Amino acid sequence: MSLFFIVSLPFLGALLPGLMNSAGRSACAGTTFIVSLAAFIGLLTNLPAVLAGEVVTARVDWLPALGLNFSLMLDGLGFFFAFLILGIGLLIITYGRHYLSRDDNMGEFFTYLLLFQGAMVGIVLSDNILLLLVFWELTSLSSFLLIGFWKHLPEGRQGARMALTVTGMGGLAMIGGMLILGNIAGSFELSVILENRDAIQASPLYLPALILILLGCFTKSAQFPFHFWLPHAMAAPTPVSAYLHSATMVKAGIFLMARMWPVLSGTPEWFVIVTTAGLLTMVLGAVIALFKHDLKALLAFSTVSHLGLITMLLGTGTAFGAFAAVFHILNHATFKAALFMSAGIVDHEAKTRDIRRLGGLRHLMPITFVIATVAALSMAGIPLLNGFLSKEMMLEQATKTVLFDTWWLVPALATFGALVSAAYSFRFVSHTFLGPVREDYPAKPHDPSSGMWLPPAILVVLVVVIGVAPALAEPFVKLVTASVLGIAAEVPDKHIKIWHGLIPALYMSIVAVIGGFVLLMIFKPLLRTWDAMPRPEAKVIFETLIESIAAAARGMTHSVHNGAFTRYALIGFVAIIVAGYYAWTTGTVGEATRPLQAAGPVPIAGWAMLIGATCGIVALHRNRFLALILIGIVGLMVSIGFVYLSAPDLAMTQFTVEVVTIILLLLALNFLPNSTPVESTPLRRVRDASVAIVGGLAAFVMAYHYMLRDAVSTPISEFHLANSYKGGGGTNVVNVILVDFRGFDTYGEIIVLSIAALLIYALTETLLRGPVRRRLLNRIPDQPIAGDMHPMMMVVLTRVIMPVVLLVGFYIFLRGHNEPGGGFISGLVVSIGVVMQYMASGFSWTSSRLRYPYHGVIGAGVLVAGLTGIGSWFVSKPFLTSDFTYVRIPPFNEFELATAALFDLGVFLAVVGAVMLSLESFSRLARRADTADSEHPMDINPLRDDAAPQSAPTEKA
Repeated sequence: MSLFFIVSLPFLGALLPGLMNSAGRSACAGTTFIVSLAAFIGLLTNLPAVLAGEVVTARVDWLPALGLNFSLMLDGLGFFFAFLILGIGLLIITYGRHYLSRDDNMGEFFTYLLLFQGAMVGIVLSDNILLLLVFWELTSLSSFLLIGFWKHLPEGRQGARMALTVTGMGGLAMIGGMLILGNIAGSFELSVILENRDAIQASPLYLPALILILLGCFTKSAQFPFHFWLPHAMAAPTPVSAYLHSATMVKAGIFLMARMWPVLSGTPEWFVIVTTAGLLTMVLGAVIALFKHDLKALLAFSTVSHLGLITMLLGTGTAFGAFAAVFHILNHATFKAALFMSAGIVDHEAKTRDIRRLGGLRHLMPITFVIATVAALSMAGIPLLNGFLSKEMMLEQATKTVLFDTWWLVPALATFGALVSAAYSFRFVSHTFLGPVREDYPAKPHDPSSGMWLPPAILVVLVVVIGVAPALAEPFVKLVTASVLGIAAEVPDKHIKIWHGLIPALYMSIVAVIGGFVLLMIFKPLLRTWDAMPRPEAKVIFETLIESIAAAARGMTHSVHNGAFTRYALIGFVAIIVAGYYAWTTGTVGEATRPLQAAGPVPIAGWAMLIGATCGIVALHRNRFLALILIGIVGLMVSIGFVYLSAPDLAMTQFTVEVVTIILLLLALNFLPNSTPVESTPLRRVRDASVAIVGGLAAFVMAYHYMLRDAVSTPISEFHLANSYKGGGGTNVVNVILVDFRGFDTYGEIIVLSIAALLIYALTETLLRGPVRRRLLNRIPDQPIAGDMHPMMMVVLTRVIMPVVLLVGFYIFLRGHNEPGGGFISGLVVSIGVVMQYMASGFSWTSSRLRYPYHGVIGAGVLVAGLTGIGSWFVSKPFLTSDFTYVRIPPFNEFELATAALFDLGVFLAVVGAVMLSLESFSRLARRADTADSEHPMDINPLRDDAAPQSAPTEKA
């Protein structure tokens, strides 16, 4: 089966449990099981190739320019982890079906489970490190949903947040390390990176890359000092704990260390960092686990300890260490998943996980007792069970490892870790199942149905089979080890055996087992000593740190983002000035290549008017109406400047935008006082003026120097001028750019404009229906309303020019591809014509003659523009690529037909709809605030005999 299909199946199947939710719990679990089983069978179809030493690959280019390709690779290591993920996943699905209560949303749970499963399979099969990072973050997100599945439990929500925070931060660090690694190797393909060991280790960036990648691995696999998040994630349902925290997610970091072993290991930095972290984690996790009273907490810290053991083995950098690590990954997955499920059975039946309230369960739950005992003894390293075999190999490797020039340090710590591991394993069995039957269980314990005990029983069978006949597992373990070591390395020529002879590892193992029994016998005094010892609480430290960071962030945010536009503008201007000054002083400015042009009296006069109006705005800005008039003068002068500089398209656009903007602002000013109050202190005004003057001078200097010098490279305008006609079929370069070369930008702009108009309409609706309506009705205008609300001269004039405006707009629209014009300008022209009807004849008269709602006009415009762009796909061209041809229809001359005209039509409709919807919204507010409109177009009612003007009646609420 294709690797793409194996990875995609869980994601596609995640849609099914939710759909099957109404069909019942069994239907949800059944569909999930079938999806996982299909992926598992698909994986097994590739087993012959993997056993033959082949590497199965699949690749589809995704974003090749960024080096991100959907590349997959299946070798021994990938198959091993995918086998664990999918195989144990099948057992967890069966177990979860019977574990979860009827109150739990089964569809939601199994959807999250399949998302996580797909992300984990994606990690272990990725052959592109960028793709691996995508799946890596998906595991953090999906595990967050699984850990916090019981949303009603505060500890569940806290554990989910803690896991996401720690693993997410580690993931960010790992992204940096992977990018460095890819740049060193010259490729982001894992298969290429693994062949560049010498180049990577010789690079000065090796150590930063190593540290960043190990941060991601250590956080994911709960290595010291990031070990604290895993036990708090035990608030999740037990199927989640058994799946994520014993067999899959926490081993993602282990997998990545194993995958990167050929290129990162073998250096002193790798050895010291990885081995030390593994040893500390193994010992610390074991000691804490011994004194935990919650069964899942005990198993959680034991998982931390065993992950440290595997990390330590990989850190040694030897082939035998990698061999032992791979074998223990297999063994740990079997006995630890079985132990978690056994703890879940106890919790499910006895309604408690507190060891202090348990005991004697061997009489009430004999099946669970056998399963849990065998798995716990394997974890303790008792002979004839698989845990004993990999523990012996770990101790053997420890005797050959010298850390910090001390030969006894690693063997001593490894023996101590194994000793405490045996102690908490014995405690798990004795304090839970041995002893007399109690009468105060929260619920009467009994063995559950086979759906709950059969999955851990299958794993326990593997524990025994591998422990008794390790030769069955040895070939596969060596195959996986070969994938870890790489092609150039040789797999150790050692066999996995129950009896290795009288070697130091045997004596260390005997000491560990006997010492474990001794610790169990003296557990009570040890517990009193432990409880009396002052020790840091990782959760408190973490929460304090997070709260401190959040408080600092809030303080910074409130000090900067306080809602004052002046502060935002000040920060932005200062940042731009500083950045510009740095660029100016560190860059080079060549000699001037163009002479200054002589300025005539007309440009100087226009410049003086522009400067005068600008200064007038600054000096008189408190008078809102006068400031608006001056703004209009500035806009008009800018339009004239565009005409003078031979930019008629820009001039037409600027002029029409100014007209519409002034009308819109006039309507808005209707609800504001005539003057702006003084809010700034004199010192602040001086500060703001200084920054503004400096910023203006900086812009002047930059523009002055740029206009006196030729461009260093060929400007893009040359391309547009050369390709406007032959590529877009138009001689108006500006319009061709808008509808073809940069059509996607224009499409985004009309969408933004449409959204803004719809927001204005929504706000208006809220104001007209909310408590503000009463204030609008009771509002007294600042000035008396003119006696002639609808002057006859203006009404007649707008009637006469309306057809002319439409004709002009139609003409500007048609000529836009070859002459100044286009959909945007024609839309503004038509909008001005319609606005004049509102101004002359009033809201009621004009709205009653509206045939099409402006919402529909906006939607039609965006739809027409979008469909025009999509049409390019049907001829295998990029989105919004225009096409054109020339036709002749007698008796007319030959003329051009271009698809860009349809896109321009969409722009025209969107602009007209957006402008008119905005203006109509303000008009409706003004109508509510002042007086009701007359339904007649003039103050003279043609149906009355007298011609006396009638004032409009005030609208009733």
